[in-house]
Amino acid sequence: MAQAYLGFWKNVLKSLSPEGDITQKGYEKKRSKLIGAYLPQPPGVDQALPQERRTPVTPSSSSRYHRRRSSGSRDERYRSDVHTEAVQAALAKHKERKMAVPMPSKRRSLVVQTSMDAYTPPDTSSGSEDEGSVQGDSQGTPTSSQGSINMEHWISQAIHGSTTSTTSSSSTQSGGSGAAHRLADVMAQTHIENHSAPPDVTTYTSEHSIQVERPQGSTARVAPKYGNAELMETGDGVPVSSRVSAKIQQLVNTLKRPKRPPLREFFVDDFEELLEVQQPDPNQPKPEGAQMLAMRGEQLGVVTNWPPSLEAALQRWGTISPKAPCLTTMDTNGKPLYILTYGKLWTRSMKVAYNILHKLGTKQEPMVRPGDRVALVFPNNDPAAFMVAFYGCLLAEVVPVPIEVPLTRKDAGSQQIGFLLGSCGVTVALTSDACHKGLPKSPTGEIPQFKGWPKLLWFVTESKHLSKPPRDWFPHIKDANNDTAYIEYKTCKDGSVLGVTVTRIALLTHCQALTQACGYTEAETIVNVLDFKKDVGLWHGILTSVMNMMHVISIPYSLMKVNPLSWIQKVCQYKAKVACVKSRDMHWALVAHRDQRDINLSSLRMLIVADGANPWSISSCDAFLNVFQSKGLRQEVICPCASSPEALTVAIRRPTDDSNQPPGRGVLSMHGLTYGVIRVDSEEKLSVLTVQDVGLVMPGAIMCSVKPDGIPQLCKTDEIGELCVCAIATGTSYYGLSGMTKNTFEVFPMTSSGAPISEYPFIRTGLLGFIGPGGLVFVIGKMDGLMVVSGRRHNADDIVATALAVEPMKFVYRGRIAVFSVSVLHDERIVIVAEQRPDSTEEDSFQWMSRVLQAIDSIHQVGVYCLALVPANTLPKTPLGGIHLSETKQLFLEGSLHPCNVLMCPHTCVTNLPKPRQKQPEIGPASVMVGNLVSGKRIAQASGRDLGQIEDNDQARKFLFLSEVLQWRAQTTPDHVLYTLLNCRGTIANSLTCVQLHKRAEKIAVMLMERGHLQDGDHVALVYPPGIDLIAAFYGCLYAGCVPITVRPPHPQNIATTLPTVKMIVEVSRSACLMTTQLICKLLRSREAAAAVDIRTWPPVLDTDDLPKKRPAQIYKPSNPDTLAYLDFSVSTTGMLAGVKMSHAATSAFCRSIKLQCELYPSREVAICLDPYCGLGFVLWCLCSVYSGHQSILIPPSELETNPALWLLAVSQYKVRDTFCSYSVMELCTKGLGSQTESLKARGLDLSRVRTCVVVAEERPRIALTQSFSKLFKDLGLHPRAVSTSFGCRVNLAICLQPHRLGKLAEQGTSGPDPTTVYVDMRALRHDRVRLVERGSPHSLPLMESGKILPGVRIIIANPETKGPLGDSHLGEIWVHSAHNASGYFTIYGDESLQSDHFNSRLSFGDTQTVWARTGYLGFLRRTELTDANGERHDALYVVGALDEAMELRGMRYHPIDIETSVIRAHKSITECAVFTWTNLLVVVVELDGSEQEALDLVPLVTNVVLEEHYLIVGVVVVVDIGVIPINSRGEKQRMHLRDGFLADQLDPIYVAYNM
Repeated sequence: MAQAYLGFWKNVLKSLSPEGDITQKGYEKKRSKLIGAYLPQPPGVDQALPQERRTPVTPSSSSRYHRRRSSGSRDERYRSDVHTEAVQAALAKHKERKMAVPMPSKRRSLVVQTSMDAYTPPDTSSGSEDEGSVQGDSQGTPTSSQGSINMEHWISQAIHGSTTSTTSSSSTQSGGSGAAHRLADVMAQTHIENHSAPPDVTTYTSEHSIQVERPQGSTARVAPKYGNAELMETGDGVPVSSRVSAKIQQLVNTLKRPKRPPLREFFVDDFEELLEVQQPDPNQPKPEGAQMLAMRGEQLGVVTNWPPSLEAALQRWGTISPKAPCLTTMDTNGKPLYILTYGKLWTRSMKVAYNILHKLGTKQEPMVRPGDRVALVFPNNDPAAFMVAFYGCLLAEVVPVPIEVPLTRKDAGSQQIGFLLGSCGVTVALTSDACHKGLPKSPTGEIPQFKGWPKLLWFVTESKHLSKPPRDWFPHIKDANNDTAYIEYKTCKDGSVLGVTVTRIALLTHCQALTQACGYTEAETIVNVLDFKKDVGLWHGILTSVMNMMHVISIPYSLMKVNPLSWIQKVCQYKAKVACVKSRDMHWALVAHRDQRDINLSSLRMLIVADGANPWSISSCDAFLNVFQSKGLRQEVICPCASSPEALTVAIRRPTDDSNQPPGRGVLSMHGLTYGVIRVDSEEKLSVLTVQDVGLVMPGAIMCSVKPDGIPQLCKTDEIGELCVCAIATGTSYYGLSGMTKNTFEVFPMTSSGAPISEYPFIRTGLLGFIGPGGLVFVIGKMDGLMVVSGRRHNADDIVATALAVEPMKFVYRGRIAVFSVSVLHDERIVIVAEQRPDSTEEDSFQWMSRVLQAIDSIHQVGVYCLALVPANTLPKTPLGGIHLSETKQLFLEGSLHPCNVLMCPHTCVTNLPKPRQKQPEIGPASVMVGNLVSGKRIAQASGRDLGQIEDNDQARKFLFLSEVLQWRAQTTPDHVLYTLLNCRGTIANSLTCVQLHKRAEKIAVMLMERGHLQDGDHVALVYPPGIDLIAAFYGCLYAGCVPITVRPPHPQNIATTLPTVKMIVEVSRSACLMTTQLICKLLRSREAAAAVDIRTWPPVLDTDDLPKKRPAQIYKPSNPDTLAYLDFSVSTTGMLAGVKMSHAATSAFCRSIKLQCELYPSREVAICLDPYCGLGFVLWCLCSVYSGHQSILIPPSELETNPALWLLAVSQYKVRDTFCSYSVMELCTKGLGSQTESLKARGLDLSRVRTCVVVAEERPRIALTQSFSKLFKDLGLHPRAVSTSFGCRVNLAICLQPHRLGKLAEQGTSGPDPTTVYVDMRALRHDRVRLVERGSPHSLPLMESGKILPGVRIIIANPETKGPLGDSHLGEIWVHSAHNASGYFTIYGDESLQSDHFNSRLSFGDTQTVWARTGYLGFLRRTELTDANGERHDALYVVGALDEAMELRGMRYHPIDIETSVIRAHKSITECAVFTWTNLLVVVVELDGSEQEALDLVPLVTNVVLEEHYLIVGVVVVVDIGVIPINSRGEKQRMHLRDGFLADQLDPIYVAYNM
């Protein structure tokens, strides 16, 4: 059996150097074998050249270590020369594929340094360890041809694709920039695949700076220059010189490159977009070995004088050799501070034990009883106090829980420790005097309760504070039993803290096993650099040392920081036999080592490397041996060990006297390891992991490895698994967590047949590895560091090592890098966060980031999802100075990491998106219809009430023209008030009766004819603020036979942006004259106006403040109701200006329809808070009162900016029952009055009389806004059913309008049913299908009915492509037929095809006679269970979105609002968002409400949420200030203006990120 087991290992051993040689020769041999093939040879350079340049690393050439000091690189855990070279070689392979990563744009205020002076050329002397490897002699002068460009420039620069930064380094090093120009030429040749290369904006030159140039010191924000007339129509009319579009073009080119091979096919269920399922690669390596056998450690020999318990050992040494030294502590100068003898340890521990048991609480009610848990809070520089307290607890039979000192109330991870203390029932914390004084105090001197901590009594253990135990008191010393001895805390991957309980028998057995394995003898001296509160430091330096009466020299972390050589000096000084260190301490010693003459390490028989299980510690061990071999260090002394909080010491290499037995090594294929298979490094020479053994299984233990997930099945011999141990010397449970305990501490490994291999439970160690030949244990990583990406396993430590091998280390700090995975779109995604050095420039960091991506891609074949650099010292730290990983991940996910650089690569990483939708060849409309009939579906059509059948005493009906209605009202009810205008204080600014309006209109008609010399049919532009003048001017035009066009006046504070739109409407509408007020008259001719437009080309301007006194001879009466009454101009959300023609007949029909729907009579009052320039807003403001005779209370929306409560107060004061507003008004009230509802109630605001509050809109109802408005004002009496919406568009200004009838009114009149809300599946909607789902189901989208269809309106849903009718609940374009349809577009261009298509369409099948107008909006009809007043079933119309707003991405149709809603939810600082596409890239613009430092936090969150909820990859994220996204008067986002502004570089963004 053993033979079979060893068979496989023959191969692995072949890969190990034959004599375990870690000398220079072996190193060189292995190095060249590994990466020889990958070192790029410049043409014309001799093959041997790179090798000759290398500085040989011999024990004497310690100069390599001197040079490194200046780079300040600290942590050497992850260094490996071979790996570094592999990385450099892999990067060199990329040199043809010039990486064109567009640099992000930053605002000046966000950039730490921008000046060219701050950019120091790369200094070869201060890079990291091994310039020798690729960065040979850079002073060579160039001779001829490209071959002369020296090697390191190829490697360091070719992948940057940044010729200019090359110039800066080459010219300084080669006495001229000749090399740089040649390098640029070579690059030009390598960059062949892309002929029309866009300007490379990653290059950094002073002329073409990346940062947005802005006049310094100017704080005023320039108003964004959006809708300039010439940009208005353009989607793509962007000047290509624009920097932004060049960058986007570059991004597109980069993304066109082939990605990883696409994944396998999947089944497409008709309704479901399926994510790609990762199919296993058929060529992936699979384990082929036999099933492994469990490995037994040697027998634990019971030595006669071993004590029966640890307390018994303490008593023994404390009484028979009280003067023997137990522990020597050091101060920060390395001088012995204090020597604790065994006698003192014994007496003081007794004193502590007595005081814990008898001096806390009262005699009747002691606070602490045997078996209770107490916390030990001691600083890292006071091991003596800790040791006394720990043994005091053991003697008192209470359970110590050692934890870190909480420095502030919200330390990283400290809250979790608090939870542990709470769950352990800790009420007392033992601490030292100095520590107690240093804890944060409240003003009264009490120690505050730390966040998440239980209430604690702090108890100081210094002798002077304690009472002496009475003479007759002795602690009860028993033999070791199954009671808990202590609890060691452990931080999990997710940041939670667990307590591992260790029993007294396990504690004693562990000490015995360590004594046997390490060969400890009495009175040996041991130097300990590790944390003595837990893990290896506690086991060797506090526990096992006492069992063997050893002398521990404790080196605090603070001393190591000051003098990294201190531990080596102490080994020499005390002739210590054993030292406990981490590879970091070895590395620091190397860095600080300056040929110190007096170092002699020959006394060491064992150098325990506590993190020897980390594969990357091997290089520190090798390098340390390399240098200190000449100082008496023997190779066999280095003893890596593997440990875990659950299983204690898992394995340790034994110290041997036989220097001929080499340590075991394996060079494993990293590719194989990602599949959990051990393969000796084969063809993929770049990606290997060299591992060293961590010795043999512990004495008295059994070990095996099981599959990491699923049932614990034994691994095969060539498979990586989780190591499991069965022994007495292990932890027994997680305190208080029985379920987790079962999964970890009670595992029964199975054979392949399903039989357990032992009746005793095993413990999962959390270590991944295998047992090699000869029982040697190899560890390749931790379960906690495992990231499973697309079915392959990667270890965080390996990724860190690769990132750090990307030289130079000038950009980031070595030990300050965190790698973790986040789950996005059903897979793990790798995130790297590093601390950036303050002296590195933007470009440096960015180039470093792009190289890291390439290196990781080459070596691990895995993409990095996000790489973030944060400012130095900002990542959360663990107590010993490392990075707190889970806390960092938490900050990243909640968007409070505040990085200074971010590079996201979703395009390269995310390979499991659903397939792009292939449009099926459309089925003909006829077969759709037949199909619908067969399946019993009705064709989707609906109509409002039939106007012909309505009997009403409508006097206005007998007039064909509105001008006649006004004259009739002026005669019959002259003093009836039609209009009341309110000012911002809520008082009446102006009002008009029927006769006043008639007389005013007459005067204006005279003015038009006499002063304006206008003929009937001429067009007149009315440029008025919202008010009474506008209404009078409109009827004046009708009286004179002119055609009015209402135009919003320019904004006096923003003439440059608003005046061009006015000018354009005046020109496009062919206005013969312009009427306005005196004030605006002056504005149109002002100097600011002249700067914005050519003011000489205005038509004649008439000022209506000065009217003639006479009446017209006669009032014009049109000859035919189909002639033009007025023009309605509006700028759509896509930035198109469209004017529609309204005939007299349509105008009257429209007014009648509204009158009937809203039941408007002269006795009614209606409050209107809308802009009166187009659409339904204009009709309600100017026309309806004249037709129906009701009083309109007019509230200009602009007045709400100064007084948000104006509208609602007016509604309440005038006891209005019907009111109309826009979304922007509703939003203003919701945001502005949210906190004032109580004070408004006090002012008597009462909305209980309101029965209809209609939001006038041309979009999908904003359900969240209407709901929050209803909820907010419910307390003020607003009925929840009162709020509803309307829907109109260009071809028909109002299709739906749903006033609800509340209360008694419902019985009479036309009661409309409740507006119904349905939930549809957003994924089906992208495929133009409607699929109703339950509320709250995933991907559900609530849609609210758009209102009740107006009388006389017919609707049908048609397929926008085939023009065939669609069935009920099918998504299609809404077509409308009604008497008040507009009669066509009014344009100068005379685009007839568009005209007939939009206004005169016919169905291709079915009812082909009716003429329909196409609204351009997608929606669906759904017959509901409700009935109308006349007993008919109610058809609800749901508007989904405008066709020209919708974005076609990956073959699917997306509505911007859906993506925007997701993005706004992603982070609290995102106040508004707009999305658009540019060259098939999705661009997301977010407004940031917060400090500019938060801008970069948003990039990953925005990318994540759009991926998760919409299966789309964001191409560009733009972070801007509040108010940059342009919004029109209806509250709609002007996304196309925003796009034009972005591409023309006018947004002044805080940050622009280009996702790779």
